[in-house]
Amino acid sequence: MSTGRKSMARQAVSDFTKAVFLDRDGVLIACVVRNGRPYPPLSLEQVEILPGVAGAVRQLAAAGFVLVGASNQPDVGRGTIPRDFVERVNRHVLEQLPQIREIDACYDCDDASPRRKPNPGMLLEAARKYHLNLAESFMVGDRAKDIEAGRRAGCRTIFIDHGYSEPRPEPPADFTTGSLLEAVRWILRKQ
Repeated sequence: MSTGRKSMARQAVSDFTKAVFLDRDGVLIACVVRNGRPYPPLSLEQVEILPGVAGAVRQLAAAGFVLVGASNQPDVGRGTIPRDFVERVNRHVLEQLPQIREIDACYDCDDASPRRKPNPGMLLEAARKYHLNLAESFMVGDRAKDIEAGRRAGCRTIFIDHGYSEPRPEPPADFTTGSLLEAVRWILRKQ
């Protein structure tokens, strides 16, 4: 029996830290909106950190949250966007927002994939990797699948409503707003 490290099963909940999971497109960076539907950027020139995001992630990090991106990128699985481009975009975003530990991406285009939102696989993997307390964590997204993934992982959920022409989360998120900065104000009141 090892005496050096406690197993995760034996750690008290208080030994785990809180996190904010952030969708990439529509939460951290602007989407390309066509016919009311959001799409990822297709060039680095189109990658635009949304207003207020840099300050919002600094506030969350200063409050002790681990910040992790969780992004569906099914166009890679469909063969319409190269994986290396998605990874370049992620690196660019992380350079601009260094408080974020990583941006995990699911390239599957099948909702049956355990990692693809609305399933919670990416969040559960991050919880194991960073020893996160999901009940004290938050998922912020701009689409119904983001909110459902957070709910399934046991997180509180925040919907960034950009008015897309697609179904809203049902049941609704714990909080709905128009920006990450406003979401952070709510998170900091709830922690």
